[in-house]
Amino acid sequence: MFFGTYAPKLDEKGRIILPAKFRDELSPGIVMTRGQENCLYVFTTREFEAYYAKISQAPLTDQSGRSFSRMMFSGASAEQPDKQNRVTIPANLRAWAGLDRDLTVIGAGNRVEIWDTAAWDVYLSEQEEPFANITEEVIPGLI
Repeated sequence: MFFGTYAPKLDEKGRIILPAKFRDELSPGIVMTRGQENCLYVFTTREFEAYYAKISQAPLTDQSGRSFSRMMFSGASAEQPDKQNRVTIPANLRAWAGLDRDLTVIGAGNRVEIWDTAAWDVYLSEQEEPFANITEEVIPGLI
């Protein structure tokens, strides 16, 4: 499980050093793809395969399922961290997520998310009040 918030920098070659707490799980290989709210999702290869198995069950006749599948898989890139625990973020994904030098990397349970720090700060400030004011059960059995 991934959790926590980290602030690595994107280097001039488009690489990021993985947070130390994520390295063991991510070192065998990752799949990086478009995420919602213009962040990037980073999955272990195993978790991405499980995710694919679930998505592939959507019928081809369902337009929303096709669109979601296209967005996820057309932007996906398998990457291997190097010996210094750096991983390259492909140029198309950097552009899509608007990544600049300052990044925020968060653990989001079964995945890691990579955000441009300015975008993360805006998102976080917009979500603080709705998070504090949740009065109904959003996740069954949780609240």
